[in-house]
Amino acid sequence: MSRADTVRFRHNQAILAAAIVAFIGALPLASARWWLLWVLLVPLAVGVWAWRSGTDADARELRLRALLGQRRVPWTRVAELAGDPRGRAVARLDDGQVLVLPAVRATDLPRLITATGQEMPDEAPGQ
Repeated sequence: MSRADTVRFRHNQAILAAAIVAFIGALPLASARWWLLWVLLVPLAVGVWAWRSGTDADARELRLRALLGQRRVPWTRVAELAGDPRGRAVARLDDGQVLVLPAVRATDLPRLITATGQEMPDEAPGQ
């Protein structure tokens, strides 16, 4: 994916700032005893997740990124994009599988569709 034609959706960066503050706040506890060092892993994992996870879209595919992995979905496999009752954006694939798009809200769907190079469908008459 070229950065120029890719639309990126990421979580709010305040999560990353909170993870850094939590890491610094956990340092005194973790340094008190060697067996408490694992406490530092929690804010570290949250920070990496906040920095890494999200959705990238371009004219060829969707790329869903998580803490430890990623999944590429070509647009040819996407049957429908919609919002769920919680306000998240979801993609229904041609095999019926539903994927929640990380960091994409239902209100972001027009921007996501524009990334495909397609136009937004016109609303039905009477709406």
